[in-house]
Amino acid sequence: MAFREKPEAERVDAPHTGSTDLDLLVAARGAAERTTDWLLANQGADGHWCGELEGDSILQSEYILLLAWLEREDSETAAKASRRLLEQQTPDGGWALYPGGPIDISASVKAYFALKLTGHDADSEPLSRARQRIRDLGGADAVNSFTRFYLALLGQISYDQCPAVPPEAMLLPKWFPVNIYRVSAWSRTILIPLAIMWAHRPVRKPPAELGIDEIMLAPPDQWPRLRRPGAEGRSRLLSWETLFCAVDAGLKCLERFRIRPCRRWALRLAERWMLRRFAYSDGLGAIFPPIVWSAVALKCLGYQSDSPEMNYCLNQLDALIVEDDESLHLQPCMSPVWDTALSLRALQMAGEDPASGGIRRATRWLLDKEVGRRGDWSETVAAEPSGWCFEYNNEFYPDVDDTIMVMMALRGHLNEDAIDAGSAGAPFVAEGRVATVAQAKREAAWLERVASAGRRGREWVLAMQNRDGGWGAFDRNNNAEFLCHVPFADHNAMIDPSTPDITARVLECLAQWGMSAGHRAVDRALVYLRRQQQPDGSWPGRWGVNHIYGTWQGVVGMAAAGVDGDDPSLQLATGWLLDHQQEHGGWGESADSYAHPELRGQGPATASQTAWALLGLLAAGQSRHPAVQRGVRYLIDEQNESGVWDEPEFTGTGFPLVFYLRYHYYPIYFPLMAIAEWAAANELEIE
Repeated sequence: MAFREKPEAERVDAPHTGSTDLDLLVAARGAAERTTDWLLANQGADGHWCGELEGDSILQSEYILLLAWLEREDSETAAKASRRLLEQQTPDGGWALYPGGPIDISASVKAYFALKLTGHDADSEPLSRARQRIRDLGGADAVNSFTRFYLALLGQISYDQCPAVPPEAMLLPKWFPVNIYRVSAWSRTILIPLAIMWAHRPVRKPPAELGIDEIMLAPPDQWPRLRRPGAEGRSRLLSWETLFCAVDAGLKCLERFRIRPCRRWALRLAERWMLRRFAYSDGLGAIFPPIVWSAVALKCLGYQSDSPEMNYCLNQLDALIVEDDESLHLQPCMSPVWDTALSLRALQMAGEDPASGGIRRATRWLLDKEVGRRGDWSETVAAEPSGWCFEYNNEFYPDVDDTIMVMMALRGHLNEDAIDAGSAGAPFVAEGRVATVAQAKREAAWLERVASAGRRGREWVLAMQNRDGGWGAFDRNNNAEFLCHVPFADHNAMIDPSTPDITARVLECLAQWGMSAGHRAVDRALVYLRRQQQPDGSWPGRWGVNHIYGTWQGVVGMAAAGVDGDDPSLQLATGWLLDHQQEHGGWGESADSYAHPELRGQGPATASQTAWALLGLLAAGQSRHPAVQRGVRYLIDEQNESGVWDEPEFTGTGFPLVFYLRYHYYPIYFPLMAIAEWAAANELEIE
């Protein structure tokens, strides 16, 4: 993709004195009002927002494979999911992880198998096309570890072709280099039910004509070794990969000879661990994969199909379904806390009164969602419970990113004195917003509740800081890189280390809650961010696509912490954003950039990514820059009549190289933030 070469006068370090176009300011206010109206009209009665969270075809495929194992592949639910799979098939026959992305072999094999199981003829045009494409890409032989488990579950391969996931791992103490709390929270919730399944090795083999022998290039016992995405070449003789492969082989040898002295004890611990985390949660981990595997694990443990535990798991899966008359698809989870916090922040930035009914309801809903119980994080962190999770209910797994986003939304209610003192009600009395002493006391009590929740969140976040100065998502110091070489690590998410995007957002949040450069935690985080900055000035994005996301956050976080605009890191990052603006004024980056770093900052322009770039530039003090004005104009021109933006692209990241997301609200609240922030920076006042 070609980008316009910027004249020297528009470089970040060049002075410019252009004035803001009044017509653009008027148009920006109108655009912000339309989006504000849309958000308020779509707010839930209890105050929250929850947009659809869309994943790729594997959600439909894996759901069908689970239904087939439960002998429900003939259900109307399975048929509707299969129709969605046909809609998602690409013209060349396979299935991709995001629109416009390359064909993924594991997604394609699962989709092919799911379609056969739901009655689609192997000689039909879609399956014939898929079969040829799959074989061209290496056949079912090339699928990843989790796909192999599905194939074993349905009798297509032996469990010997799957990585060993021994339940005895439950017995390893926390001081041991390998234990369940050294892996990421999302991997932990998958691997423990998967270990129960691996120990029992359940199989339900469909009729031979529904199998997938025709897309296997070699017998399963000759399939290649599993590899982490991005791993190249042959393994060295001495490496973590060869060591873990040897351990895998040894575990399978012990299994063949039935040498498993602690198996019953380990299985009891795994069952207890899993069932305990069903409580206060929308399924284990409140995300699709562990819910599926926990349903399989329950059956392995002897739970009946109509047991409360099985019904719980299947009901949580049903809650993820988005259905119309013809087809259905599943969400990987739900995002109400995230969407509500961001919608609330956008409305506050757009000038909504903090005391208005919609803002109050949203804030009250968020306050009620504060976590009050110790979760997995407390295995390595000594702190009082607090924080917020991503979903409606997931008390064992609050995360740093949601917590700081909620804290920033709460901060919009408070003056400086209210952050660490109990004088929160004073400004409202002074402004005449209350008529009686009783009302003033109620208002003060309300604002103190807001401030107290924010203070608890701040202490929890500070306790979660990693040794390297950064923050990860769910755990502290979850950075055992060697674990990324175990055979089942090819989902590319075995650990939860510090990331620049979360770390920078923590800095933005802490600045709002009274902590900036000079505070030890902030200074350590700034050192981490400087180390992580790329030579071209950008930062990678772990949770959003990709360098536009990371660079936006890096600039905002450093600026909020008090780093001067002339700082070389900020200058370099701001220059990178300016250099990647497209001719029409927007910004865009495809998830292709994760596999091909030379494509960073390149891709179809989107409203959400344009907003991120603008917010970064605004934080760097570039509100009057011509490039910023062009970006704002681009957003205004692309807004549809209802006040939102159309964005089919996936700009959210689940696991880089493996799983991507389309947040349906991203092209709503992020553009509103950018437009409102730009208008405020230009002192828009219209009578």
